Amino acid sequence: MKFEAIYHRTSDNYCYPLNEEDLIINIKTGHDIERVFIYYGDPFEGGILGGNWTWNGVEEELIYKKNLTHHIWWTTTVKPKFKRCKYYFKLVANDTSYYYFEDGFYTEAEMNHQDKNLVYFTFPWMNSIDINKTPDWVNDTVWYQIFPERFNNGDKENDPKNVKAWGFHTVSNDEFYGGDLQGIINRLDYLADIGISGIYLTPIFEANTSHKYDTKDYMKIDPHFGDEKVFKNLVDTAHEKGIRIMLDGVFNHCGNQFAPWLDVLKNGPDSKYFNWFMINKWPFNKEDHNTNDGSFYSFAFTSRMPKLNTNNPEVIKYLLDVVEYWVKNFDIDGIRLDVANEISHRFCKDLRKLTKELKPDFYILGELWHDAITWLHGDEFDGVMNYPLATSLADYWVYPEKTNYDFECAINHNFTMYMQQTNDVLFNLLDSHDTNRLIDKVKDIDIFYQQLAVLFTMPGSPCIYYGTEIAMEGSYDPDCRRCMPWEDIDAGLFKDRIEIIKALIHLRKTNNAFKSRHYHFIEDKNNNRVIHYIKTDEDHKQVEVILNCSKDSIVVQRKGNELFSLLNEDTILKPKGVFIQQI
Repeated sequence: MKFEAIYHRTSDNYCYPLNEEDLIINIKTGHDIERVFIYYGDPFEGGILGGNWTWNGVEEELIYKKNLTHHIWWTTTVKPKFKRCKYYFKLVANDTSYYYFEDGFYTEAEMNHQDKNLVYFTFPWMNSIDINKTPDWVNDTVWYQIFPERFNNGDKENDPKNVKAWGFHTVSNDEFYGGDLQGIINRLDYLADIGISGIYLTPIFEANTSHKYDTKDYMKIDPHFGDEKVFKNLVDTAHEKGIRIMLDGVFNHCGNQFAPWLDVLKNGPDSKYFNWFMINKWPFNKEDHNTNDGSFYSFAFTSRMPKLNTNNPEVIKYLLDVVEYWVKNFDIDGIRLDVANEISHRFCKDLRKLTKELKPDFYILGELWHDAITWLHGDEFDGVMNYPLATSLADYWVYPEKTNYDFECAINHNFTMYMQQTNDVLFNLLDSHDTNRLIDKVKDIDIFYQQLAVLFTMPGSPCIYYGTEIAMEGSYDPDCRRCMPWEDIDAGLFKDRIEIIKALIHLRKTNNAFKSRHYHFIEDKNNNRVIHYIKTDEDHKQVEVILNCSKDSIVVQRKGNELFSLLNEDTILKPKGVFIQQI
C-alpha cells in the first residue's frame, strides 16, 4: 500500500459542512487503493471522553470517486445527528487492509491492541456561523466582462481630448476611443437578448490610463466614462433587465495621482499618509519608473502604481468606506479584487463582514491564478477567477498526445481543490483583458466552440469576455482590448456566431444539469481523443456531452433529445464536433 499517497485532514476541502445537516468528507489515495470505508459517529456515543468505554462507528463504503493524475479522490456525505463527528477510514488494496487514523496507519491487530489510545479524526461542531455560504444567484449567472473604454461610445460629450475614431484594429493602452457607461446602457438590450445576467466591469473610477488600474479617486466615476448619475442609471436599468453589476476593486495599489501618494511625494515621512504605502527608504528617485531597487513596493515593478499598505488599519478603513459607498448608494451586486493574493487577509475578512452585513448575497471575487484555498474558507472570498480551468482546457488542445483520461484528471483536479459551495460560484473564463483572446489561443473556430461548450457545462459561473460572442480577435494585452465592432454587428455580419452563443447560454440558464456540480466522465478507450461526460442535476435528470477532438469521425448514440450540436450529421460526429443531448 502506498501510504505516502494517502492524505486527509479535518479542514479545508477535506472535511467541511456543506450546510447545517451535511458534512462532506474527502480522502485522497493512490491508484492502488481499491475500496475505502469510513466508520463514523458521535464522539460521545457511549460515554464521556476518558471513560472506560469502547467507541464503535457506523460503517459506510465510499462509492463516489474522481480520478486524478496520481491519486483517487474519494468522497462521501454524512449527516451527524448532533452536529459533531468522529471517524476513521479502512483502506483496502490487494486483499490487504489498513486503518487510517489522525496519527497514522494501523493493522487491525494494532488498532485493537488493548493499550492503544486511538487518535480519531474529529470534526468538533458544525457551527452555522462558520459554514461557508456562497450567494445562490451566482451559479445561475452568465457573466459578460466589459472593458469600458473599448466597448461602446454612448456620449461624445465626455470624450477625452485626444480621442481616436472608433474602429476595429490593433490598439495600444495609450490610446482613447471614448467608450463609456452610457455606451453600456445603450447596449443592455443586446446583452439581455444574448442571455447575459451579470456584467463584470473593469475599473471605472477616475484614473489617467485607458485601463483605469491606476486609480486616482476611488470615490469618483472617471469623467470620460460619465458620472455617478449615469452609473446609477446603468445599475438600475441593468437590474430591471435581470442583469447584476460587479465592479473591479483595485485595492492592492493605486495610481501615482492618488491624493495621499501625492502628499507623500511632497512631504515624505512628515505626511500623515506615509504609512499608507510600503516605503522602504526615503528619499527615492521620483522620476524612476521602475521599483526593482526596493525603494518602495508597487504593483510588479511599476512605480506609477504604488502598493497600498493593507496591513494599516487606516488604509483598511478607507477602502471599506469606499466599498460601503458604492454598495449603499448604487446597489452594486459584487466586487472583484484585483491582485487579490497580495492584499492582507485582515482586509479581506473585514471586507466580507462589511459587505455581507450591507447585502447578504453580495458576491466577493478574488483575482488569483493559483490554488486559492487560503482565501476560500468562508470568511474571505466567495470565489476566485478560475484560470486553472482555462489552462486545463487549453492544454488538452495544445498537446495532441494528451488523452481523454488526462482531460478527466485535469478537470477533476480543478473541482476537488475547494468546497462544493465554492465550486458553485467559481468564476469560469477562457480569456480576459489579461490574456490573449480565445480565438487567438485556439486559432480554429470549431475548437473555439468546443471549449465554449465545456465552459457552459462546467460547475461554477461562466463568463465570456466582450466580443467572444463573435469570436473577436486579439492577441495579448493590449491587443485583447480592441474596440467592439458594432457597425459590423448591427449589419448582421456575426449573426450566426451570436446565435451559437445564445443557444449555449439558453441551455445553461434553462437546464439545471448544465450548471450542476455533479458530473462523471466516460472513458472511450477506442479513441482517446474523444471527451465524453455526463452531467446530472438534483432531480437526476442527465445531459450527455461529447466532443470529438480526434482526426476521425465517430458514431454517437442518440439516446434522447438533441440539445446542441456542431459538425454533427445524424449519428456521425465529425472531427472538432460537439454533441449534447438530454438522456
